[in-house]
Amino acid sequence: MSRTPLALPHSATLAWWLTAWLRGHEQTDHVLDALADDTHLLEGGSALDLLVRARGTGASYAGLALPVDGDPLGLGGPRDFNAAALEAGQAVVVGGLGLVPEEQGETVQWRPHEASRRQIPDVGEADRTLRAALLGAAGDLADLDVARWRPEAADALMNLHHRPSVDAPLGTPPRCVDLAARGLQAWAIVDLALVDDGGALSSYEVERRRDLLQPLGRAARRAIVAACSPEVWPEG
Repeated sequence: MSRTPLALPHSATLAWWLTAWLRGHEQTDHVLDALADDTHLLEGGSALDLLVRARGTGASYAGLALPVDGDPLGLGGPRDFNAAALEAGQAVVVGGLGLVPEEQGETVQWRPHEASRRQIPDVGEADRTLRAALLGAAGDLADLDVARWRPEAADALMNLHHRPSVDAPLGTPPRCVDLAARGLQAWAIVDLALVDDGGALSSYEVERRRDLLQPLGRAARRAIVAACSPEVWPEG
């Protein structure tokens, strides 16, 4: 699933806006307008059908999954849903309903699946892990002379206070909006640092770079999942 740099994955956007609607923080028209930016539709239906299907679960929130091979983050089964979500790299969980996105032309079609309960890190844990991973990555990338082979990544590490702007609906805790922005920022650093410059580095160097960045990529995904999964939001 493609993703614009420093933009939330489709599933994160849907999880936030579905939650705001299910909890009565946002009106239907406003939610439909927000989802119209990427034309989110239920497979074989409309954006309104997507909202109605979510409401039919009886759930009061929607959560995010960002699985990769070896780390099914945000998934609890069953196998068919996990496989579809892993292939897409993302999904939304609303009660017992799993929604997996597929880009079709100018639209994002959401395919429904049965979903089971899942366990994910809470916001505090995800926040602490991300901070530690950023500190570790800064030292590791300095040792690899990141400024020489990927100056954009070095610049991003030097500008951590300049966070991307994230459009969150009403009812989203400010701490979670901030965590999502920092997670996106870290994800972008990993993306930049892993770009292959046409074989400019040896295979050993490429593999070493990937190993060093793995903890930061993992922490970035956990931060975004926690920020977009209300079951682990802080109270109050």
